[in-house]
Amino acid sequence: MERVPTRVMVAVNESTIKGKPHPSISSKRALEWTLEKMVRSNTSDFKILLLHVHVVDEDGFDEVDSIYASPDDFRDISESNKSKGLLHLLEFFVKRCHEIGVSCEAWIKKGDPKEVICQEVSRVRPDLLVLGSRGLGRFQKVFVGTVSGYCVKHAECPVLTIKRNADETPSDPADD
Repeated sequence: MERVPTRVMVAVNESTIKGKPHPSISSKRALEWTLEKMVRSNTSDFKILLLHVHVVDEDGFDEVDSIYASPDDFRDISESNKSKGLLHLLEFFVKRCHEIGVSCEAWIKKGDPKEVICQEVSRVRPDLLVLGSRGLGRFQKVFVGTVSGYCVKHAECPVLTIKRNADETPSDPADD
């Protein structure tokens, strides 16, 4: 009987720190924790599902709902979309999975991250959802809320939140 890999969805986002578009500290930490602590050397036993939810704005990004499963999938993307940084974000995570030999898929959806992540969990049915956590204080949580807190309550699968390391925290903890 063929063994079905454990499907782990990792929600990823871009950094809020100014400069070149790059993965957030929390997203990188969530993926690295998943690869180091869960996958380890059992790469054939896992499939990583990378989801980025793009908050709707006026940028005209066209590659929503495309699925990327290998670094080669990023070669044919239009330069205008590459320059927006979102595909650079997914490419970073897909390359990292391929470096260790674990199967993955990555895609982008538009909308409110907490709602879309839960919708995608319902649609895709992963075995586990892994989210990075910025570690906001009580005051910030009350006024801003957290994606991870919402997903813990509403996602239709187990949810694991990974805090970033203390030495990775920027001067403003809301930055990521």
